[in-house]
Amino acid sequence: MYRAVTRQIEVTAKPRYVAERSSPGNGYYFWAYTIDTRNGGPDIVQLKTRHWQITDANGRRQEVKGAGVVGEEPVLKPGESYEYTSGVPLQTSSGFMHGSYGMVTDKGEQFDIAIPAFSLDTSDVERIIN
Repeated sequence: MYRAVTRQIEVTAKPRYVAERSSPGNGYYFWAYTIDTRNGGPDIVQLKTRHWQITDANGRRQEVKGAGVVGEEPVLKPGESYEYTSGVPLQTSSGFMHGSYGMVTDKGEQFDIAIPAFSLDTSDVERIIN
């Protein structure tokens, strides 16, 4: 598990390789990742935007920006958390991703929180390919 804390808001990431959605022979590797965002601070906050940077083993980068996550803009009261699972394909058997969420308090203050960098790499992929 990977972890980052910004302004008492903790973001954890748990990636996993999804063999059944991958096709290594065709240069297609798929990972699912579960993100948990926990509000440990005193303010009510809402996740409004996401910004991901995804890099494969050859240094190819993708940048993903958009509203919310998985079609939602969750509101977190103090002590609450929000979890979702999404996925990402790569053309190589390894890579990494990191990013940030754009947040806003119930008072209208906007700020960014870090999403920890996490590895999209597993020894199982090499075993599957060979």
